[in-house]
Amino acid sequence: MAEKIRWGILATGAIAKEFAKGLAFVPDAELVAVGSRTQQSADQFGEMFRVPRRHASYEALAHDPDVDVIYIATPHTFHKANTLLCLEAGKAVLCEKPMAINAADTRMMMDRAREKKLFLMEAMWTRFIPATIRALELLQSGVIGDILMLHCDFGYHAPFDPKHIAYDPEMGGGALLDVGIYPLTLAYLVFGLPDSVSSQAVLGRTGTDDRNGMVLQYAGGRLAALSSAVSLDTPCEALFMGSKGRLKIHFPFWASQKLTLTVGGREKIIEVPMVGNGYNYEAEEVGRCLRAGKLDSEHCPLAETLAIMQLMDSIRAEWGLKYPGE
Repeated sequence: MAEKIRWGILATGAIAKEFAKGLAFVPDAELVAVGSRTQQSADQFGEMFRVPRRHASYEALAHDPDVDVIYIATPHTFHKANTLLCLEAGKAVLCEKPMAINAADTRMMMDRAREKKLFLMEAMWTRFIPATIRALELLQSGVIGDILMLHCDFGYHAPFDPKHIAYDPEMGGGALLDVGIYPLTLAYLVFGLPDSVSSQAVLGRTGTDDRNGMVLQYAGGRLAALSSAVSLDTPCEALFMGSKGRLKIHFPFWASQKLTLTVGGREKIIEVPMVGNGYNYEAEEVGRCLRAGKLDSEHCPLAETLAIMQLMDSIRAEWGLKYPGE
């Protein structure tokens, strides 16, 4: 492996730009290539982030011999094809969440990565944010006692446009896959898989979920009340309630820098600063795994990515929400 992990970014949209900004905070990584569907877009992105190798196709990026790992930054429905393209070309992959639109596609991607003996990870950056890690440590320490309930939401307001990724079924639109995956992941990290799930969704004009609510029940009477939306703003906080107290992860809970611990009626503010914009932490994890020769991250394992995808499949089935081609 070269002195620095050599990254390529596939696509040039908003999330690609954020990842490029984060990558600048990783000392042993460098952004060496970008791939787009047009030369103009690749050149514009390249100028913005000083990327030396600018490809006018995803295929050209995938076959660039000077790239070690590729970050997939396309919309949900393209993740499978883009990831398989890169794996076939012998590249390790960090794929933006959700890994795919359903568990079957996710499993196909995982199987191909294993066959090719290549590293693959879902870019669930929340798992690597310092405040998330600190919150999990506090919860596991028993400071709030038995954890009995979680309230967590992620909602934003995207003006309606049938071709916007938030609403377009061809793009895997809707709240659950876009942002509902974050509360579900947080609940999974603390409680594991639920024994039962009850949910409701408001399906909008394009047939995707504009907003939803989910109640997950676990052994011991533990509950997680979760919601997500693309049609309205919500507090975007997480509140764990236990037999001895509470722990709040402040807005935005998926990349927070502040916790409030309440025990015995006393509040303690815990500041957890973040370096960079947060995307750097998942990139650091990929680099660590590549240098260690790992094909899977123990901190964001593919088995857990698949389990959460299967959970979202079952929730969508309850709503009767299918995407084109499913």
